[in-house]
Amino acid sequence: MGVLKDNYTSFLEDIEKNIKNKEDLEYIKLRFADFLNAVLNQMDHIMNYKESEVENLEKKHKELENRLEKIETIVENIEKDIYSDDGFDFEIVCPYCNYEFVIDVDENKTEVQCPECNNIIELDWSGELDDEIQGCHGECSSCSGCDEEENDDESEDNEDDM
Repeated sequence: MGVLKDNYTSFLEDIEKNIKNKEDLEYIKLRFADFLNAVLNQMDHIMNYKESEVENLEKKHKELENRLEKIETIVENIEKDIYSDDGFDFEIVCPYCNYEFVIDVDENKTEVQCPECNNIIELDWSGELDDEIQGCHGECSSCSGCDEEENDDESEDNEDDM
Protein backbone atom coordinates (compact mmCIF):
# COMPACT_ATOMS: atom_id res chain seq x y z
CA MET A 1 0.00 0.00 0.00
CA GLY A 2 3.05 2.30 0.39
CA VAL A 3 3.36 2.66 -3.38
CA LEU A 4 -0.33 3.51 -3.69
CA LYS A 5 -0.03 6.20 -0.99
CA ASP A 6 3.04 7.68 -2.68
CA ASN A 7 1.25 7.78 -6.05
CA TYR A 8 -1.82 9.40 -4.45
CA THR A 9 0.31 12.09 -2.81
CA SER A 10 2.16 12.73 -6.07
CA PHE A 11 -1.17 12.97 -7.94
CA LEU A 12 -2.54 15.54 -5.45
CA GLU A 13 0.63 17.66 -5.66
CA ASP A 14 0.50 17.56 -9.46
CA ILE A 15 -3.12 18.73 -9.72
CA GLU A 16 -2.53 21.45 -7.11
CA LYS A 17 0.31 22.85 -9.22
CA ASN A 18 -1.57 22.67 -12.50
CA ILE A 19 -5.11 23.69 -11.51
CA LYS A 20 -5.33 27.31 -10.43
CA ASN A 21 -9.07 27.54 -9.81
CA LYS A 22 -9.64 26.54 -6.17
CA GLU A 23 -13.23 25.35 -6.76
CA ASP A 24 -12.14 23.09 -9.62
CA LEU A 25 -9.25 21.80 -7.55
CA GLU A 26 -11.51 20.88 -4.60
CA TYR A 27 -14.03 19.27 -6.96
CA ILE A 28 -11.32 17.13 -8.59
CA LYS A 29 -9.91 16.14 -5.17
CA LEU A 30 -13.37 15.09 -3.94
CA ARG A 31 -14.21 13.14 -7.09
CA PHE A 32 -10.83 11.43 -7.07
CA ALA A 33 -11.19 10.56 -3.35
CA ASP A 34 -14.64 9.07 -4.06
CA PHE A 35 -13.25 7.08 -6.97
CA LEU A 36 -10.30 5.88 -4.88
CA ASN A 37 -12.64 4.83 -2.05
CA ALA A 38 -14.75 2.82 -4.51
CA VAL A 39 -11.63 1.10 -5.86
CA LEU A 40 -10.34 0.34 -2.36
CA ASN A 41 -13.76 -0.98 -1.27
CA GLN A 42 -13.83 -3.26 -4.32
CA MET A 43 -10.31 -4.47 -3.50
CA ASP A 44 -11.38 -5.22 0.10
CA HIS A 45 -14.38 -7.15 -1.21
CA ILE A 46 -12.12 -9.16 -3.55
CA MET A 47 -9.61 -9.86 -0.76
CA ASN A 48 -12.38 -11.06 1.61
CA TYR A 49 -13.79 -13.30 -1.12
CA LYS A 50 -10.37 -14.78 -1.86
CA GLU A 51 -9.68 -15.37 1.84
CA SER A 52 -13.01 -17.18 2.12
CA GLU A 53 -12.15 -19.33 -0.90
CA VAL A 54 -8.74 -20.19 0.56
CA GLU A 55 -10.41 -21.23 3.83
CA ASN A 56 -12.85 -23.45 1.91
CA LEU A 57 -9.98 -25.02 -0.03
CA GLU A 58 -8.11 -25.68 3.20
CA LYS A 59 -11.23 -27.39 4.66
CA LYS A 60 -11.66 -29.53 1.55
CA HIS A 61 -7.96 -30.39 1.59
CA LYS A 62 -8.24 -31.52 5.22
CA GLU A 63 -11.31 -33.65 4.38
CA LEU A 64 -9.45 -35.25 1.47
CA GLU A 65 -6.45 -35.96 3.71
CA ASN A 66 -8.77 -37.66 6.22
CA ARG A 67 -10.37 -39.74 3.46
CA LEU A 68 -6.94 -40.68 2.12
CA GLU A 69 -5.85 -41.80 5.60
CA LYS A 70 -8.95 -44.02 5.86
CA ILE A 71 -8.26 -45.51 2.41
CA GLU A 72 -4.62 -46.14 3.34
CA THR A 73 -5.75 -47.93 6.50
CA ILE A 74 -8.14 -50.08 4.49
CA VAL A 75 -5.41 -50.94 1.96
CA GLU A 76 -2.99 -51.82 4.76
CA ASN A 77 -5.59 -54.15 6.28
CA ILE A 78 -6.20 -55.75 2.88
CA GLU A 79 -2.45 -56.24 2.44
CA LYS A 80 -2.25 -57.84 5.88
CA ASP A 81 -5.10 -60.19 4.94
CA ILE A 82 -3.49 -61.10 1.62
CA TYR A 83 0.13 -61.32 2.77
CA SER A 84 -0.43 -62.67 6.26
CA ASP A 85 2.71 -63.80 8.08
CA ASP A 86 0.70 -66.52 9.81
CA GLY A 87 1.09 -68.79 6.80
CA PHE A 88 -1.06 -69.50 3.82
CA ASP A 89 -4.07 -71.75 3.70
CA PHE A 90 -4.35 -74.44 1.08
CA GLU A 91 -7.70 -75.87 0.03
CA ILE A 92 -7.84 -79.60 -0.54
CA VAL A 93 -10.63 -81.66 -2.09
CA CYS A 94 -10.42 -85.25 -0.92
CA PRO A 95 -10.16 -87.54 -3.98
CA TYR A 96 -11.99 -90.28 -2.06
CA CYS A 97 -15.06 -88.50 -0.67
CA ASN A 98 -14.88 -85.02 -2.34
CA TYR A 99 -14.85 -83.36 1.10
CA GLU A 100 -13.28 -79.89 0.96
CA PHE A 101 -11.04 -78.72 3.78
CA VAL A 102 -8.22 -76.26 4.38
CA ILE A 103 -4.72 -76.84 5.74
CA ASP A 104 -1.78 -74.53 6.36
CA VAL A 105 0.91 -74.70 3.72
CA ASP A 106 3.83 -76.75 5.00
CA GLU A 107 6.11 -77.96 2.25
CA ASN A 108 7.65 -80.49 4.64
CA LYS A 109 4.31 -82.28 4.95
CA THR A 110 3.98 -85.07 2.41
CA GLU A 111 0.55 -86.36 3.36
CA VAL A 112 -2.59 -85.33 5.20
CA GLN A 113 -5.56 -87.26 6.56
CA CYS A 114 -9.04 -86.35 5.33
CA PRO A 115 -11.12 -85.26 8.35
CA GLU A 116 -14.26 -86.77 6.75
CA CYS A 117 -13.28 -90.23 5.49
CA ASN A 118 -9.90 -90.51 7.28
CA ASN A 119 -8.10 -91.62 4.09
CA ILE A 120 -4.51 -90.46 3.67
CA ILE A 121 -3.95 -87.98 0.83
CA GLU A 122 -0.45 -87.62 -0.59
CA LEU A 123 0.71 -84.03 -1.09
CA ASP A 124 2.91 -82.87 -3.95
CA TRP A 125 4.03 -79.26 -3.44
CA SER A 126 6.03 -79.13 -6.68
CA GLY A 127 2.93 -78.39 -8.75
CA GLU A 128 4.18 -80.71 -11.48
CA LEU A 129 2.37 -83.87 -12.50
CA ASP A 130 4.61 -86.84 -13.16
CA ASP A 131 3.80 -88.91 -16.23
CA GLU A 132 3.54 -92.00 -14.04
CA ILE A 133 0.98 -90.39 -11.72
CA GLN A 134 -1.31 -88.97 -14.44
CA GLY A 135 -4.49 -90.92 -15.01
CA CYS A 136 -6.15 -93.48 -12.78
CA HIS A 137 -4.46 -96.77 -11.98
CA GLY A 138 -7.33 -98.25 -9.99
CA GLU A 139 -5.43 -97.97 -6.72
CA CYS A 140 -7.89 -95.67 -4.92
CA SER A 141 -9.84 -97.28 -2.08
CA SER A 142 -13.09 -95.88 -3.45
CA CYS A 143 -12.20 -96.54 -7.10
CA SER A 144 -13.55 -99.42 -9.10
CA GLY A 145 -10.62 -99.05 -11.45
CA CYS A 146 -10.70 -96.60 -14.30
CA ASP A 147 -8.30 -98.79 -16.29
CA GLU A 148 -10.86 -101.58 -16.21
CA GLU A 149 -13.50 -99.21 -17.58
CA GLU A 150 -11.14 -98.19 -20.38
CA ASN A 151 -10.47 -101.85 -21.13
CA ASP A 152 -14.24 -102.58 -21.09
CA ASP A 153 -14.80 -99.74 -23.55
CA GLU A 154 -12.08 -101.11 -25.83
CA SER A 155 -13.51 -104.63 -25.71
CA GLU A 156 -17.00 -103.30 -26.56
CA ASP A 157 -15.45 -101.44 -29.51
CA ASN A 158 -13.73 -104.63 -30.60
CA GLU A 159 -17.00 -106.59 -30.35
CA ASP A 160 -18.73 -104.02 -32.56
CA ASP A 161 -15.99 -104.45 -35.16
CA MET A 162 -16.70 -108.18 -35.45
